[in-house]
Amino acid sequence: MNLDELHALAARERERQAAFKHRVIVCSGTACHAAGSDQIVEQLETAAKARGLDSRCEIKRGGCRGLCAAGPMVTVDPANVLYQGVTPDDADAILSHLDTAPVERLRCDTTQAFFTRQKHVVLELEGRTDPERIEDYIAAGGFETFIHTVTERTPAEVIEIIRQSGLAGRGGAGYSTGLKWSTVAKAVAPRKFVICNGDEGDPGAFMDRSVMEDYPYRVIEGMLIAAYAVGANEGFLYVRAEYPLAVKRLKHAIRQAEKHGLLGMSLCGTPFSFKLDVRLGAGAFVCGEETALIASIEGKRGTPRPRPPYPAESGLWGFPTLINNVETIANVVPILREGSEWFTRIGTERSKGTKVFALSGRIKNTGLIEVPMGITLREIIFDIGGGIPDGKRFKAVQTGGPSGGCIPEASLDIPVDYVSLAQVGSIMGSGGMIVMDETSCMVDVAKYFMEFCMAESCGKCIPCRVGTAQMYRLLDKITRGEGELSDLDLLEELCDTVKHTSLCGLGQAAPNPLSSTLKYFRDEYVAHIVDRVCPAGVCPALTQKEAAR
Repeated sequence: MNLDELHALAARERERQAAFKHRVIVCSGTACHAAGSDQIVEQLETAAKARGLDSRCEIKRGGCRGLCAAGPMVTVDPANVLYQGVTPDDADAILSHLDTAPVERLRCDTTQAFFTRQKHVVLELEGRTDPERIEDYIAAGGFETFIHTVTERTPAEVIEIIRQSGLAGRGGAGYSTGLKWSTVAKAVAPRKFVICNGDEGDPGAFMDRSVMEDYPYRVIEGMLIAAYAVGANEGFLYVRAEYPLAVKRLKHAIRQAEKHGLLGMSLCGTPFSFKLDVRLGAGAFVCGEETALIASIEGKRGTPRPRPPYPAESGLWGFPTLINNVETIANVVPILREGSEWFTRIGTERSKGTKVFALSGRIKNTGLIEVPMGITLREIIFDIGGGIPDGKRFKAVQTGGPSGGCIPEASLDIPVDYVSLAQVGSIMGSGGMIVMDETSCMVDVAKYFMEFCMAESCGKCIPCRVGTAQMYRLLDKITRGEGELSDLDLLEELCDTVKHTSLCGLGQAAPNPLSSTLKYFRDEYVAHIVDRVCPAGVCPALTQKEAAR
């Protein structure tokens, strides 16, 4: 497909859409899907036909609008009305108010901070495109950036734009995307690969899952541009098998892109060819680490290997391989379309652009958000997130999943960027953000994440395999009321050893939840050991002992 053919297809789709006076868009992301969004679509279609509205009102599936706590959500355009908590029984009411005032009992206030304080780049389509219709994405400007890129720019020019944008890897490490791309591009080999890492395994994280489910064509377009830039002709989307909706939509999107000549041989009349396939992960957290991921795709056991050589030099089947996570890939199209200077104006001096977070835990507005780098944790939690429900007090927020740290209230005013989070003992991670209130026991929280890391350790290196198990046993001992103050010194020693001697990032970051709670919530550990009491009333052994006194 060339640019003229793309524009013609976009014009036909926009003409088809213009024939409808109204569009009713039902969120079909996992959260709303689980809450019955398919039934809502069916009931809306039935009601529209019964009312004779099917010729002037389009009922369609769309992506996540972010406020998962209020789902299922329905958008009515062009009025830009957003409904929340919709059920199939609300179909008639929604359709009967298309030309009048909205249904107030269902209306979601889009002037609240949850919506107004965000900045959308990755989520710029705001759930309005149908994830299973390539025509819908093309009508919204999809694949135009790729065609302009492959026909008008050299690979070196593309890499330089990405480098100048300051885009850093959104998988957690924050490594320069432009530098990684240039390393792969410089490698000389008969084959090169591009891998999109969709192996999102952090508890409480669903950012990449939502992007893959809602914008599969954006991910494909980003991979096409990346492959062109580094000289790769083959690629893989590595997705957790626990994400069946994302897998289904990505496979469908690949077939549609192939059908329209946007994947395959001699794309856009150029020598560039690209073949893309999906590979499923079996659920091992360690396969989010790039060398373990590569081993998994090769059909081997998913365990990390020492580096160097790095995948950029010797990756999949020994060939140079570019690995970026989903959110990183999803940033590529808007950066190439708008330019690097536009992207650098968002964020901070050292952390450019936006970050997508999965906001969960003890917070009113759970869901998916995208905010500019540099926003404070306090703004995210109390403005966008709506604060702590049920009149409880904030206690801590964990960023970065099981590899991140627990941040106390005293540090809520730090900016959210790679450097600032590291300074308080946490990490950006892929974007999980779990909020805890006064009912959370921080010793139990550390124990939970240590148990996760222990169970997910591949066992290849002794520090991670044995160290996480030892730390878990000590934490379990403390929560059972059998701890000793000397255990705290041993835990700190183990944290240091595991952090500095483990083979891969999983083991190196595994102590973070423990070390941060020891630093900021040491009084809770002391209460468990000295007073034999769990202040939050969570640990059963200590709660029962206190009640018996």
